[in-house]
Amino acid sequence: MRYKTVTMPESRHIALVAHDNKKPDLLAWSQRHKAQLASHHLYATGTTGELLNQQLDLPVHPLMSGPLGGDQQIGAMIAESRLDTLIFFWDPLSSQPHDPDVKALLRLAAVWNIPVACNASSADFIVSSPLFNQPFERLVPDYEAYQRERALSADS
Repeated sequence: MRYKTVTMPESRHIALVAHDNKKPDLLAWSQRHKAQLASHHLYATGTTGELLNQQLDLPVHPLMSGPLGGDQQIGAMIAESRLDTLIFFWDPLSSQPHDPDVKALLRLAAVWNIPVACNASSADFIVSSPLFNQPFERLVPDYEAYQRERALSADS
């Protein structure tokens, strides 16, 4: 696979997601970092989005509930380069009926090379980084080059 460089904007597009048992942790974390989050575009799945909208007094764009398609919505946003950062407080101690969706979401975050935090400590590192509020260049798969190569090999 070939790669290309894309620039993440200064104002990030951030998804905030939490499993049920981790929603209080994400809400507390978001409240502590409200000032850092205020200059960014925020997205959240289902109930998490409703709770964040009520508590933060910041605009949070709601998506579907994770098990009903919200995880896939976030995955699509990542693949389309419409999401720069994923803060996903997942519960490693509870089985989730939509575990395959969660795994797919984390796989897409890795493929498209976006910062991912799975707990408060890693989320703290992301928002406290000097890179958080400035443009940042990252490597992503060059899908257009991949398609061109596939088309040329099919013509041969």
